[in-house]
Amino acid sequence: MEESSSKEKILKKVRNAIIAGSDTVHKDLDFATSVFHNFEDSLDITFAQELTKVLGNFIFCESIDKFTKNIQTLIEEKKWNYIHCQDKKIRMLLKQAKIPYKFSESALMKATAGLTGCEYLVARFGSVVVSSRGQSGRRIYVYPETHIVLAFISQIVPDIKDALSNIRKKYKNSLPSMISFITGPSRTADIEKTLVMGAHGPKELYVFLVDA
Repeated sequence: MEESSSKEKILKKVRNAIIAGSDTVHKDLDFATSVFHNFEDSLDITFAQELTKVLGNFIFCESIDKFTKNIQTLIEEKKWNYIHCQDKKIRMLLKQAKIPYKFSESALMKATAGLTGCEYLVARFGSVVVSSRGQSGRRIYVYPETHIVLAFISQIVPDIKDALSNIRKKYKNSLPSMISFITGPSRTADIEKTLVMGAHGPKELYVFLVDA
């Protein structure tokens, strides 16, 4: 009875508090000022540092030509037969550089590496922002073991809120059905606290940033 009585007392206090409500108004709360520290370096350097922290690979390219040369070198080092790419503009670059690629649905299922563009890069977290409105679709971000991203300096934004704000402006009333933030390779430590790479997606992430 004593335990039941204690519970009843607590519940009664909770009920009375809910009924009585509170007139406390916090007028001095600051929702405008950012809770994050200011950037010490430029956005591209900050992004590179943060991407590296989450085990991503960063490659800076002075031009598109340098990008295609670096991609070719990566393909040779990894001994890939081809890379999968569904983005038409990027495929044109690969074709001009005579880099082997495929873009069919059947090829995607067997692809070791997938090359995509992105919406934005978030400097503060080293994150890549992608959406379903891109030509690459959805599955290429999950199926291949290696995800390669082609991005440009103009696509770097400071924070997540900036990326979301720009996406709203870009697509207006027709927002993508999927907006995803990729922060490093897929990983999990749920099983016995052992870090496993590629648990739910790519084991490797490469971001090629072109100064253009």
